[in-house]
Amino acid sequence: MKLPIVLLLAALIVPVHYSLGEDATTPPAWAFAANPPGLTPPADDGHARTVPGSARSFTLTQIRDLYNPPDWHPDDHPAMPEVVGHGRNPGVYACGYCHLPNGMGRPENASLAGLPANYIAQQMADFKRGARKSSAPHLVPQAFMLAVAAAANDQEIAQAAQYFSGLKPKPWIKVIESDTVPKTEVKGWMLVEAPGAQREPIGERIIEMPVDLERTELRDANSGFIAYVPPGSIARGAALATEGGGGKTQACTICHGADLRGIGPVPALAGRSPSYLVRQLYDMQSGARNGAWAALMKTALAKLTLADMVDLAAYAAAQAP
Repeated sequence: MKLPIVLLLAALIVPVHYSLGEDATTPPAWAFAANPPGLTPPADDGHARTVPGSARSFTLTQIRDLYNPPDWHPDDHPAMPEVVGHGRNPGVYACGYCHLPNGMGRPENASLAGLPANYIAQQMADFKRGARKSSAPHLVPQAFMLAVAAAANDQEIAQAAQYFSGLKPKPWIKVIESDTVPKTEVKGWMLVEAPGAQREPIGERIIEMPVDLERTELRDANSGFIAYVPPGSIARGAALATEGGGGKTQACTICHGADLRGIGPVPALAGRSPSYLVRQLYDMQSGARNGAWAALMKTALAKLTLADMVDLAAYAAAQAP
């Protein structure tokens, strides 16, 4: 599966309109953010870019290189294995491009830092055999993940899993409860603040965006995100996660740990992207995501609404990683 590079790299903008509710059978646009197809990224002007705290500089062409992603802060992490730092041309893009050298990732993909190596390897196996899919298969980040999983060999997967598992997750997302949020657009398959500094009701959404858009676009692994969540969602999420919401679901803490930092092969949820968490909950409930442990998750998710998923993700994201 080979997709045009312009689809992944284009800094494209499409409005995301606020609505009071969404069709339950349609993936929520704010969590499954999509760029319009067919547009090209801005041309490289040849000027080298820099970010705070780094002595390195890269042009836009270098920053967009899927086989040699920018490593602005090489002293902040161990040496990357070849598959993480450079991938294998053709088809196996460098893991560090999307997931970043520190493993923290961005809202359109996964944070891998500190996850169990066997869990990461299992997810790659699920992607490879078609058990793990997306409710929005047209999204380029998800399509790229499927393509890489299909092309990567067992040794590359094991090396990447060991590398990311050995990284310590850091505070990456600031979670703020608010009844109004900045109006947003989609740029690079994530929400960004629209021009004009206008605000709108949050509704039953999570609005996750870069703290510093320029640094995020340069793939600076030291620049994180802010997530606006509905008022009261963290407390409601805590009741669901720790008590099961009065029988509505099973307490997440049974499998994911009292602090949501994982137990054994079960992944940590604390401090992870809430947009990503909602996508995974939605995908598992809809049946798009299957594989190991999926049956247990489907039982836990059977009675949850999208608003419940928002609350759970808000609570998990607000916890220390």
